[in-house]
Amino acid sequence: MQHNIFATMRSLKIMDGCKGTQIYAVSDAPTTTASGDKLIQQLQGHLRAQSIRSKSIRNLNTTTIADVVGEGLLPYGLPMTDLLEPQIETCLKPVDFLETLADLYRRIETCPQFEKSKVYLEQCAVFRGLSDPKLFRRSLRSARQHAVDVHSKVVLASWLRYERREDELIGSSAMNCRGRNVECPKATLQPGYEPEPVFDLCMCTSRMPRAPREEVDNETSMDDEECSTSEEDDSDMSFIIGDTEIRCRRYNISSLSRPFKTLLFGGFIESRRERIIFSQNGISAEAMKAAEIFSRTKRLSQFPPNIVLELLSFANKFCCEEMKSACDAHLASLVCDMDDALLLIEYGLEEISYLLVAACLQVFLRELPSSIHSPHFMTIFGSPEGRDRLAMAGHASFMLYYFLSQVAMEEEMKSNMTVMLLERLGECAVQRWEKQLAFHQLGIVMLQRKEYKDAKHWFQKAAEAGHVYSTVGVARAKFKRGHKYSAYKMMNSLISDHKPVGWMYQERSLYCLGKEKMADLTSAIELDPTLSFPYKYRAVSLLEENKIRAAISEINKIIGFKVLPDCLELRAWFLIATGDYEGALRDIRALLTLDPDYMMFYGNLHGDHLVELLNPIVQQCNQADCWMQLYERWSCVDDIGSLAVVHHMLSNDPGKSLLRFRQSLLLLRLNCQKAAMRSLRLARNYSTSEHERLVYEGWILYDTGHREEALAKAEESISIQRSFEAFFLKAYALADTNLDPESSKNVINLLEEALRCPSDGLRKGQALNNLGSVYVDCNKLDLAADCYMNALNIKHTRAHQGLARVYYLKNQRKAAHDEMTKLIEKARNNASAYEKRSEYCDRDMAKSDLSMATQLDPLRTYPYRYRAAVLMDDHKEAEAIEELSRAIAFKPDLQLLHLRAAFYESMGDYVSTVRDCEAALCLDPGHAETHELRKKAQEQIKEQT
Repeated sequence: MQHNIFATMRSLKIMDGCKGTQIYAVSDAPTTTASGDKLIQQLQGHLRAQSIRSKSIRNLNTTTIADVVGEGLLPYGLPMTDLLEPQIETCLKPVDFLETLADLYRRIETCPQFEKSKVYLEQCAVFRGLSDPKLFRRSLRSARQHAVDVHSKVVLASWLRYERREDELIGSSAMNCRGRNVECPKATLQPGYEPEPVFDLCMCTSRMPRAPREEVDNETSMDDEECSTSEEDDSDMSFIIGDTEIRCRRYNISSLSRPFKTLLFGGFIESRRERIIFSQNGISAEAMKAAEIFSRTKRLSQFPPNIVLELLSFANKFCCEEMKSACDAHLASLVCDMDDALLLIEYGLEEISYLLVAACLQVFLRELPSSIHSPHFMTIFGSPEGRDRLAMAGHASFMLYYFLSQVAMEEEMKSNMTVMLLERLGECAVQRWEKQLAFHQLGIVMLQRKEYKDAKHWFQKAAEAGHVYSTVGVARAKFKRGHKYSAYKMMNSLISDHKPVGWMYQERSLYCLGKEKMADLTSAIELDPTLSFPYKYRAVSLLEENKIRAAISEINKIIGFKVLPDCLELRAWFLIATGDYEGALRDIRALLTLDPDYMMFYGNLHGDHLVELLNPIVQQCNQADCWMQLYERWSCVDDIGSLAVVHHMLSNDPGKSLLRFRQSLLLLRLNCQKAAMRSLRLARNYSTSEHERLVYEGWILYDTGHREEALAKAEESISIQRSFEAFFLKAYALADTNLDPESSKNVINLLEEALRCPSDGLRKGQALNNLGSVYVDCNKLDLAADCYMNALNIKHTRAHQGLARVYYLKNQRKAAHDEMTKLIEKARNNASAYEKRSEYCDRDMAKSDLSMATQLDPLRTYPYRYRAAVLMDDHKEAEAIEELSRAIAFKPDLQLLHLRAAFYESMGDYVSTVRDCEAALCLDPGHAETHELRKKAQEQIKEQT
């Protein structure tokens, strides 16, 4: 197996790592009568009194859980099974997910060029339910690339920017395109399809500052005077407005519109008059002079905004299309900030000015999420009247309200604003998938607001539109209204009518008891081990039976491969009950890294407060001690423990960019990408030097799919100051391709330069590990071994894996096996080590190691692929397909789909081959081997027909 540099570089990509983002929360608990402050004081007092107690779980030998609760250690009590329920996911969740992916790929491939943007948006909605945010961003970027109209460009470009949260970067202007043409506010206001060069850097990096208003007025008056006197001898008529006479050329004015042509050359009496009284037509003398000048010059640049606004209204009244378009474009070019947008959007909506409204809309969208709290936001976007006005101007679309409603749901799920935006989303929905999404999300929000009748109504509408998953919402709403048996029957029928999936059994478990409930939870886990609710429920059930060690073991099962805040909270809850305050504090710190605003104990206590309460009874460490702990936990591959140490260090030094960056690396290793991006943004904001800031901006760009821009940031940083991180970033970005000998040489040089720069041992270890990986790819095994040994000397434990690879390539299979055994013994999270060791075993031992890897981390795909390959070698085709299908059901993966397609092809099932290939290509359109396999299967189908 070819060693891949991406398996180790920056330690971001553990093979087939968990991609889950769904978090199942503990449901609301009954409100307590005691005040929060009183309860905190009670908890704090008891914790201090308990400071002499052992911090070990062994305390349970003499202290029962009931004793601990009774003493006041947990004033909110322990978690109860009656208060647990899984959240309903907010995204589209097709029952036949693979067929949905395949259908999307076919439609994208065959639909007209100008329709592709809409299909890519649908793909975005489907990818939103997957755990890898890069898939969603890639589809969003493709939708923007293929957008034709200005409205779509404005919305999609703003959405792309929002995904990077550039509003959180200090010094970032909402209207600054940072050189990216695809998001340049000027480029988005240009209609028409833009081919591939849309991704080239644009020429501007920001808008030019406008001249002071006084200067504009002076220039305007001078230009106005010049224009009004030029060609005066050619004038053959006048408009009289008040006491002012405006000399004009009849032919030029008549060319402005058909009504003017009829007025001046038709059968009206004015056509024979040289002087026409025009005072009652709602235009000032100054604006009429401007209209006369425009009729000759076709330019508006010399006029102040108030005159152009008057001309816009005048053009609308007299159907002067050319003048209206010019006014629209000119005013749109003036919109630079929120003040401009608030002032001009009303004019734009009143006069139905497409570009002006687009420019104002762009400011609102690029200022999200802060603009959603503007008092004008509800009027413009939330109300039915506001949507109607936007529709008249051509700017009310499902795409717009999809974006706005997602932002609102992230800000506050239960707010009136969220409800109103989702209602507008439903009004804009036309296609089936649009109705499914809008109605399903409305149902979820109503369920959160405890408006169960409305929730049931919207879930039913989503189900009627074809979204089977919304039946879960109907059942839940019935259950909340006391109709438990009806909910049970509904889920029972769903399982009977469709191929069962994990979430069906999970939901049905809520409506049954005893052994039947546990059997459903077991079935849910077997079908989809990514579901966290069954682990949580079984853990709390064991707690209620006073089996707390077993409860902790149960919740550890999912934390081992999927780190979720509510699971960490549950384990911390258990650990506090056992007196293991140090372990509890570790989990709470890790939890707060994932979600800084997390409220614990049924939402009654902020996590930060609990940290303050636990700190006095846990041994405190200074920064030097923390660094030693970080080395130790990093060495034993304890990512959660490392997160906790970094969180502690940041509490003492919150402005330390290096620590924020280290935090982001740990979060990425744990596949917590949203939290990792937040840490990266904070690292950038706290940077004390320009070269450091550029590096963190480079990582943000790289992690959001802008590889070339990341390289440019790294090079710019190096030009200012040579640093470890800048060289490391450049090496990593360059390695993100198929490395040829020349590219490999460049990466080696960059990593060697990085190692010459000052850095801490943790990063040096990573660089040495990565350098060894490149040497392996270049078949320089002795140099690779030296790198891995040097990395191990500074406790970079993961280097055991690289060294084992070197031994294997030198035909030293036992040494490779022994090296991986060392990693298994040292690493806290060792599923990947078992997986890798299987490559150096005989078949039976390999099966055992891979079985252990799957047990520790069911999301790793290699064990399924290996077992399926063995079954195919033994001519057990049906069992091989089943092995792959079992994993694909809960983790659609390119490699799994490609392998199953190849198996189908070898069995002569070409229809299934094509379907799996198309589903795989929807995930990665550039996968050449899958394209080739699909082409062969299609040719076979043609030959058979």
